[in-house]
Amino acid sequence: MTDPRPQAPQLAGRSLLKETDLTREEFLYLVDLAEQLRQEKRSGARPCRLAGRNLALIFEKASTRTRSAFEVAAYDEGAHVTHLGPDESQIGHKESIKDTARVLGRMFDGIEYRGFSQQAVETLGAFAGVPVWNGLTDTWHPTQMLADILTMRDHAALPLDQVAYCYLGDGRNNTANSLLVTGALLGLDVRICAPEELWPDPSVQSIAATLAQSSGATVTLTADVATGVSGAGFLYTDVWLSMGEPASQWDARIDLLLPYQVSSEVMAATGNPDTKFMHCLTELHNTETEVGKLIYDKRGLSELEVTEEVFESPASVVFDQSENRMHTIKALIVATIPDAATMAARQKPYDRIQEILARDLPVLNLHEQPQYAVASSRLQGLWQAANQQWWGSVWMK
Repeated sequence: MTDPRPQAPQLAGRSLLKETDLTREEFLYLVDLAEQLRQEKRSGARPCRLAGRNLALIFEKASTRTRSAFEVAAYDEGAHVTHLGPDESQIGHKESIKDTARVLGRMFDGIEYRGFSQQAVETLGAFAGVPVWNGLTDTWHPTQMLADILTMRDHAALPLDQVAYCYLGDGRNNTANSLLVTGALLGLDVRICAPEELWPDPSVQSIAATLAQSSGATVTLTADVATGVSGAGFLYTDVWLSMGEPASQWDARIDLLLPYQVSSEVMAATGNPDTKFMHCLTELHNTETEVGKLIYDKRGLSELEVTEEVFESPASVVFDQSENRMHTIKALIVATIPDAATMAARQKPYDRIQEILARDLPVLNLHEQPQYAVASSRLQGLWQAANQQWWGSVWMK
């Protein structure tokens, strides 16, 4: 099976910490590659391009889709994974993110992080020396975006560059931020429909506006549902509530967002009979979950951000989205983990140090200050050169 990486943009050794780490061309290349790998998997092929590689999966938040997608993607390509849950490492407790990055980077070929702080994943990316992938932070959700764009392309009645999509609900969260910026990056018609107090942060709006100037994207923020959904090919929403938030805030949030529930009436308001419904999941569309039961007992509401009718309708493509998380994450891993030649280049400066130590240390009398000073100076220079290559152009292009 031909390795698709030779046709790739220069992604080897690169991290994906936020959507703007990629150009439009690089983003769409990963979507194209994911489609190839999906076809490959469905045909039964298992090329094992990453045989012998090891991935660390850091989860500070519980996960179904992200963990499953990374693990299956890695196993399909012959890699091994180590899961580090909230209570399975010293991260943030007795060891800093910076130190953790430098430890894991010497043991693993790539690191996934799903947690709270964007600064944490940025620090991992800066100090690990291997590709780091943002599985979700409170600010961005780039791996979800790759799956979402693949899903839109799968189901769009128009070419991707003519697609319009509208996100309804809490516009301040990571999914809304990422959808806004991704649409702006790719030149799409992207709308955020939410109460004005729940619009994305001005800094996120500024990023999207700047990208749109060069991509030709149409970026709309509106509180009016009819304006937001008109003509849209995809309606997208996310959960309104989190178990991490005080339950005392739920009533006000629900009251504020109920007009933005995706119902059959809202779907019809698009004026587009081919409109599809998207959701990154998890979801509250019935009372079959603990949270759903709590909301029903408290408010008498059996559905929140989307109705059961829409969620279970033929227009719903949410499970295609879920499957595409695995294919797009596989593409990301395959494209960014360096090949054997690059891995060997990383090791060469350290091999040189070992050669000099083996040759010179036996004949040096390190108890004599002049010889010790010469040896110390020489080794210091070698380590600096080695680390410059470790952190430099091979890994941080």
